[in-house]
This record gives sequence, C-alpha cells and structure tokens, in this order.
Amino acid sequence: MTDAPGPRTPSAAGALAALEAAARILAEARSVLVIDWPSRDVPASLAFAGYTVFVKGGPGPADYAAWELDGGEPMSRPLGREPESVDLVYCHRPFGELPGIIALARRLGARALWWQTGLTSGGGKDPAGCWAPPEESRQARELAGAAGLAYVDQVYIADAARALGTSA
Repeated sequence: MTDAPGPRTPSAAGALAALEAAARILAEARSVLVIDWPSRDVPASLAFAGYTVFVKGGPGPADYAAWELDGGEPMSRPLGREPESVDLVYCHRPFGELPGIIALARRLGARALWWQTGLTSGGGKDPAGCWAPPEESRQARELAGAAGLAYVDQVYIADAARALGTSA
C-alpha cells in the first residue's frame, strides 16, 4: 500500500501529491473505523462516499455504532460491539493515544492509519486542520510503519472522501 508523503511540503505540488496518496489509501479501503471526529462531516462524508463506517464513540467495549445512509441521509445506529475487521482507522485524538489506537488497528486487520490533529499550521483549532508538529508527525509515521500500516496525516479525510465521490 502506498504511504502518503512525509514531512510537510508547502508547495501546491506537495499538497496535490499528499491528496493523491491519501486518495489511493481511501480507494483501497471499503470499511473505516472512526475514533473521535471533529464534526458530523467525517462519518457522513465517508458514508456518502460508499464506505462501511464504524465509529467508536466512547471508551467502553460497547461504544461502537455504524453510520449508514437511510433515505439518502447518514444516520447512526448502535452496534454495541467492536467491528470484526476494518481496512482503515481514522482518529482525531492526541498524539499520546496513538500507540493504543495502532494496537486496535492491528487487531482489526486495518491496513492504514489516518491521524488528524484538528490544528492549523499556526496552532489554531480547526475541525478540518491536519497540521501536526513535525516531530510528532515523524514519530506517528514511524509507529504506524512499524505496525505495518500505511499512514496519512496531511489531508482532511472528508475532503479526500468527497474527492473520490461514490467510488468506494
């Protein structure tokens, strides 16, 4: 599986390369586990794009739900259990939680980890923000790689899902 580019590239070509690599990872996935999310936009965009979407909404073993389209609208329904397997794990959690999230991704058979910080390059908060301190980004990429996972942190997942449309 192709990994998204490494350290931040401020150029338009670098941003396009990051989006293309992220789109390849999404194109290879059919199911996504979303662990925390900045807004309804994330699970809804993935459901609209045709993915099987699971969300982990709390710390308990039964805090899982599925997002599905119902009459053309994304709706959540409780699962009450962890999914059996997923292709991709997306998380909007602090860096310190990544080792546990990576362990969960491996247990579920995921092939990729997508981490979003909710920060802008200026350090401000933005639901679509994907900037991470370069050292944390490097360490997260190394942790994911050591676990055999492709890694993305430069692209907002809802934008990538919309770019793919309903081809999932």
